[in-house]
Amino acid sequence: MSRKGSTVGGEMPFLDHLEELRWRILWSFLAVGVATVVGFLIVHYLGVLGLLMRPIRPFLNGTDLLFFNPTTPFFFTLKLSLIVGIVLAFPVVVYQIWVFLAPALKPEEKKIIVPSLYFGMILFAMGVALAYFAVLPLALRFLMGFQQEFLAPAIEAGLYLGFVVRLLLAFGIVFELPVVVMILSAMGLITPEFLKDKRRHSIVAVTVLASMLTPGDIASTFMMIIPMMVLYEVSILLSRIIYRRKKEEELEPSRDPPPGAVETS
Repeated sequence: MSRKGSTVGGEMPFLDHLEELRWRILWSFLAVGVATVVGFLIVHYLGVLGLLMRPIRPFLNGTDLLFFNPTTPFFFTLKLSLIVGIVLAFPVVVYQIWVFLAPALKPEEKKIIVPSLYFGMILFAMGVALAYFAVLPLALRFLMGFQQEFLAPAIEAGLYLGFVVRLLLAFGIVFELPVVVMILSAMGLITPEFLKDKRRHSIVAVTVLASMLTPGDIASTFMMIIPMMVLYEVSILLSRIIYRRKKEEELEPSRDPPPGAVETS
């Protein structure tokens, strides 16, 4: 981040920091805007709505989803395009954040944070896949199994698709827990001892969170609780590994010459 207004020591003045931040934000919004246009084309031409409707098809008795407002299909397509655009632009946004923050990070922190960001993309995809292939069909089977002898399903498209998207995003986001712990551990804000001491509190927090994010049936709630607790234990292990590496690097003798030393050729 070298600029003309930088000081001799390489530190950027405060106003230059604000200017740099402004450009990073603008580039991020531009990336999201372009990716949203691409997302609209993907949603409209590649049948993303059909993919989201596939789990509910067995319960519709050969009918389609209903909508009661002429604007519902259009505005939901826009909302879904924005979500797809944010997902597609996520690497660019992360890059802009990284370029802005990287000069303030230590080399050992960079070695941990960069792989963790790629790891986070994999975890997000795993969470979405678990929700789509396992949790969503199970939740629909549970919810649609009540009072079938008295009630006929007339499912509104906007409500159903909003429910599906919220569930997929919820699982994708909660699967990011190890990434958050890795970054906080690399920055020294969380220790493995702290995570171990808060294990009982985490069980309560995870149970409450899963009850709020899942449709309400016990099976889908447990299908979120169990992976989150496994991820919490994985987070403790990753935090311990990070702190062990940091201690080993601190014990290694520095190869840099002491201040004021004269280098010999």
